[in-house]
Amino acid sequence: MSKLSRLGNALYEGDVSIDFVSKRRRRMWYSISLLIVLLASSGLFLRGLNLGIEFQGGSEYRVTLPTDQVNQDTADGLREAVAALGIKDAEQPVVTTSGSEAVLVQTETLTTAESQQVSDAILAETGATEADLSQSNIGASWGRDILQRAVIGLLVFLTLVVLFIWAYFREWKMSVAAIVALAHDVLITVGIYALSGFEVSPATVTGILTILGFSLYDTVVVFDKVRENTRDLRGSRTTYAKAANLAVNQTLVRSINTSIVALLPVAAILYVGVVQLGSGSLKDLALALFVGMAAGAYSSIFIATPLLVQLKSSEKEVRQAEKRFAARSAKADRYAAVPTFREDMPIEDEPGTSRREPARAGSAAQRSSRPAASGSGRTVPEPHRPVAASKSAKRQQPQRKTRAKRGKK
Repeated sequence: MSKLSRLGNALYEGDVSIDFVSKRRRRMWYSISLLIVLLASSGLFLRGLNLGIEFQGGSEYRVTLPTDQVNQDTADGLREAVAALGIKDAEQPVVTTSGSEAVLVQTETLTTAESQQVSDAILAETGATEADLSQSNIGASWGRDILQRAVIGLLVFLTLVVLFIWAYFREWKMSVAAIVALAHDVLITVGIYALSGFEVSPATVTGILTILGFSLYDTVVVFDKVRENTRDLRGSRTTYAKAANLAVNQTLVRSINTSIVALLPVAAILYVGVVQLGSGSLKDLALALFVGMAAGAYSSIFIATPLLVQLKSSEKEVRQAEKRFAARSAKADRYAAVPTFREDMPIEDEPGTSRREPARAGSAAQRSSRPAASGSGRTVPEPHRPVAASKSAKRQQPQRKTRAKRGKK
């Protein structure tokens, strides 16, 4: 843990830097994201979404049982009994427990005769009476209306996100980058749902809206740090890309810690929903939260900020900052990079000398091979004569006195 804290401090101070926003790295992140999105989206075209009864309509049977019978074994038995009837629209029934008093069986829309067969199978499997069994039908038109309202709610949410980011940062390019990151998260989450075959229920819609808020929160934190680092771009003596990359590094450890802390309980809920309880709203909600949170943490670091830097690269102020930084780098004193002396350094000849004829002090060959210093108008003066031993050896040399003692004995 101490190593992680030291790493976080080094990233925040800029002593250690991971490149996220350079052109080469941007292409790599974009390629990885495009591959993930294509794989996830293939589920939408190959399998499609498994819409629940709330969206496409169907029949629901509720049987009231004693508390000791409302368990997973009873649900599995009812699922097998209904599927064994051979009814096409009831081949894959969704059976879940409802509290501690009832079990729900959901199928697609059935005819009157088929519905009676399902009711008889449920009563025979559980030993309940007809008074304990109730049936309700949900029309397809009502399900389509619910789906339409869910889509409208998603569009309203995205519109409010654009307005909020534009009003908070006063920068429309940040809104575009955040929306692209949100679309990236939604496509991956929906695609994983299609590939897994999980049922899309109202809990799924709730989970998607939740992960949109989580992804937006993480992106806003990174963008706020970017705005802080680039507030005085002219006086900071750096470029927009370097300042934005520093912002990502400064928030990297925080983003990772937040994501891990959020994903651990969601992973536990997903395990319980899939392994222990089987089908149910808990499983649908947990899958949407887990995939969306993981994708949101990735997009805020590898998609939103690199895309923002790419959009800002064409602005005049950003280009001028890059030119100033390049000019300052070209004027850097090359003598500042002279390595320090070490005992194990290799022995090399002085410039203009050889091992056969060592150069004499102040020789013409040595003076002619002496490199000119770089910098603001600096030149190496030519020596008037060879350096010789001082004639004032063993004599008392004058010492510089303070101004108060000058002229006094």
